[in-house]
Amino acid sequence: VAYLIIFHILFVLFVWTYWKSIFTLPVQPGKKYHMSYADKERYENEERPEVQRQILAEMARKLPVYTRTGNGGIRFCDRCQLIKPDRCHHCSVCAICVLKMDHHCPWVNNCIGFSNYKFFLLFLAYSLLYCLYIAATVFKYFIKYWTGELTNGRSKFHVLFLLFVAIMFFVSLMFLFGYHCWLVSRNRSTLEAFSAPVFQNGPDKNGFNLGFVKNLQQVFGEEKKLWLLPVASSQGDGHFFPMRALSEAQNPLLANEEQWEDDGIDEEPHDSGEASSLAIERET
Repeated sequence: VAYLIIFHILFVLFVWTYWKSIFTLPVQPGKKYHMSYADKERYENEERPEVQRQILAEMARKLPVYTRTGNGGIRFCDRCQLIKPDRCHHCSVCAICVLKMDHHCPWVNNCIGFSNYKFFLLFLAYSLLYCLYIAATVFKYFIKYWTGELTNGRSKFHVLFLLFVAIMFFVSLMFLFGYHCWLVSRNRSTLEAFSAPVFQNGPDKNGFNLGFVKNLQQVFGEEKKLWLLPVASSQGDGHFFPMRALSEAQNPLLANEEQWEDDGIDEEPHDSGEASSLAIERET
């Protein structure tokens, strides 16, 4: 009875988290990040790259956007026609910009981002426990098979198959889950682990690292009783994320008008030789 109860609890949680990971749609940036009709028309009709950069900088000045492209420009998606919020990326598979995008997962055929990252982590955790439970309960029958006590040929095949599959998936999931636990502890996404986010003071992989406890709360929320349940409890709305404390001169949150002017808001247009300095991120 105890085995059956544990089995069904793990099975329900496994299916529940998998369901939530699949059918929780990725959250897209809000309307204020999209170009207005007037800005879009002005941007598309403008051929000078430096003026296009000024248009984007003017739009971003009203938004809580603190990350930049590698060249220091405003992160802009020419496909979705919007200013990208911090940690937002365009998914070529889903063909949309996803808030706090981590990766596109073929296992759940969905984009893993702000809306379902917690569910994905719980899915990995409960899958890991599920495989461990199956391997542990089948192992004693494997010992019987090894010692010759199990004579039924069909049972031998079932035991060997279950044990092999459970161990194989357990090992694979253990590395994947461990990697994502490390990412959560550092408050990074998979994309940020490979390419550090760029702030006004330069690239910084630890730009969003607030400390272990606060990093966990970013994903799982402050209510610990909800941490192990596949219900939405992540902090924020996915458009803005707190950044670690830096000196006042380097803190992107304290960016003043002079820093925005450096991005090209109040600069006079220069000659076309600066076209190569246009830093608009176009992702495929």
